[in-house]
Amino acid sequence: MLVAKGITKAYGSLEILKGIDLEIQQAEVISIVGSSGAGKTTLLQILGTLDKPDKGELFINGVNPFTLSSNKLSAFRNTSIGFIFQFHQLLPEFTALENVIMPALIKGDNMQDAKKKGLVLLERLGLKERGEHKPAELSGGEQQRVAVCRALMNDPKVIFADEPSGNLDSANSQELHQLFFDLRDEFKQTFVIVTHNESLAAMADRKLVMKDGIIVS
Repeated sequence: MLVAKGITKAYGSLEILKGIDLEIQQAEVISIVGSSGAGKTTLLQILGTLDKPDKGELFINGVNPFTLSSNKLSAFRNTSIGFIFQFHQLLPEFTALENVIMPALIKGDNMQDAKKKGLVLLERLGLKERGEHKPAELSGGEQQRVAVCRALMNDPKVIFADEPSGNLDSANSQELHQLFFDLRDEFKQTFVIVTHNESLAAMADRKLVMKDGIIVS
């Protein structure tokens, strides 16, 4: 599902990634751990096509996204990749349902069809009664589950999560972690998760450890 070859990235004279080689299979759940400054988030941003490497190649489902035009890359990202961040990044002026369906509307889907699918996702994640509530009216755990629904909206091949439970209490964290594996089993999606949470990292099919810009194990 994902192949990275020789990925490097530097900001000025500061080398962040020093040659990352990585293969991830469909429906794998991968955790990436390491101390602050190891390069985890930079790697995740490049794998998610939010940033470009200085050198190296990336293939997602057989496509090298960095060879695409800007518009085609945006469309590829919208339909093939989902993102979950530590801070849910929901738009405060929109309801939970409106936040969930945003990727589908950007893709050009019909509003009615998007809402129908959005409601199915909200129900699947236990938020059936919360669709018309705005983010400020939801708990932290509910907000993060809305963000998961949004990430799932366009049936992405790969979902990248950056410290997804970093802003949640232990009970909500455990619930969110289990949700990732349930979704993988149900939808066969691939998850790549950067985390400091040892229990989540240990649950993954594979745990990758980064140090000083390389994968050491």
